[in-house]
Amino acid sequence: MPAFVKLAFGYISNPKNLTLLGGLILLLEVAINYAIITFVNYTEIDWVAYMQEVEGFLNGTWDYTELKGDTGPLVYPAGFVYIYSALYALTGQGRDLRLAQYVFALLYLVNLALVVRIYHKAAKIPPYVLLFLSLSAYRVHSIFVLRMFNDPVAACLVYLSINLLLDHRWKLACVVYSLAVSVKMNVLLYAPGWLVILLMGHGAYSTIFLLLFYCGLPQVLLALPFLLANPIGYFSKAFEFQRKFLFQWTVNWRFLPEHVFLSDFFHALLLVSHLTCLLVFAYKRWSRQHGGIVQLVSGSSPHAAPSNDMMVSILFESNFIGIVFARSLHYQFYVWYFHTLPHLLWSSRIPLVARPVMLLILEWIWNQYPSTIMSSLLLHAVHLLITVGLLTAPVSISHDLKQS
Repeated sequence: MPAFVKLAFGYISNPKNLTLLGGLILLLEVAINYAIITFVNYTEIDWVAYMQEVEGFLNGTWDYTELKGDTGPLVYPAGFVYIYSALYALTGQGRDLRLAQYVFALLYLVNLALVVRIYHKAAKIPPYVLLFLSLSAYRVHSIFVLRMFNDPVAACLVYLSINLLLDHRWKLACVVYSLAVSVKMNVLLYAPGWLVILLMGHGAYSTIFLLLFYCGLPQVLLALPFLLANPIGYFSKAFEFQRKFLFQWTVNWRFLPEHVFLSDFFHALLLVSHLTCLLVFAYKRWSRQHGGIVQLVSGSSPHAAPSNDMMVSILFESNFIGIVFARSLHYQFYVWYFHTLPHLLWSSRIPLVARPVMLLILEWIWNQYPSTIMSSLLLHAVHLLITVGLLTAPVSISHDLKQS
């Protein structure tokens, strides 16, 4: 191999050089997003419904059960209402679609910059992997700038909160995480990992304080107008855990009969499996160096901030487990974990040559519309391989040298 080729490969393989390539990819993404907005037709799915839902709020309706759009009742928490009310005003009652698309293109760039910074701080993945995040992100670009779903807004706030956590700005990180939950409740999939990290760094009593005051209180303040109008109505809609998903949109359970997909028994089985897998990861990967789950919860283990890599691993794995056992995954849900996949794969024991291939397979799966029995089965197969690859991989060094 020529010396310059070896030097170039060494450069793009060293996680320490990730920031420069990340900056170049951000510049490339400016052109990509502009081209998509200019040359690809916008597709209406939920934008009009979002505008109708927040229009009711802006017209003085604070009873959550009365806020509706063409696609049905409002089913997102209060943060969604405020953010999309701002977009309603900015885009002339939602009519200026091109301006809205540019706003979401900017959101895409901010989101990617936050992800690059996370990967720089974690120092796990080689820089060349960022090319896959950019060049293979057909579905994700669509979710941001052609559909303008609320999922990217929630994801961006999550990655901001993780950046703050990596900077050990614990209180502000909790507040921003709470803001993310207020946009869409799927962000709660990070909560088990978030809890473990707070227990590691602060112990049980301080963790309770952080959760109540910096995670819980922002939710109450954001929802206060709606809670005063109809508290039961707010919680029943904003956090509708019993919501039934439509079989026609499922990406992950297409191989099941529809009556099984809709059954309460199947949903209960998924919940039990989800909780069991979380306990296995908490015992085997997240708490072992603290003496186990009991010692971590009881506060008998020493408090020390986890390393950056450990924090990112715990959070991304917590979210991933929730996705594996989700009652349904719709196409826009891809953004829930797309940007976390490189860290998951490079934290696993999956062979190096297979990791980019698995990223491409997942991209193919999420671009199959409608989903098929084969694409759904393949999605579970890839998820299973990642899960096993993580459980059999060495655990990251858990602490920074500096005690918290």
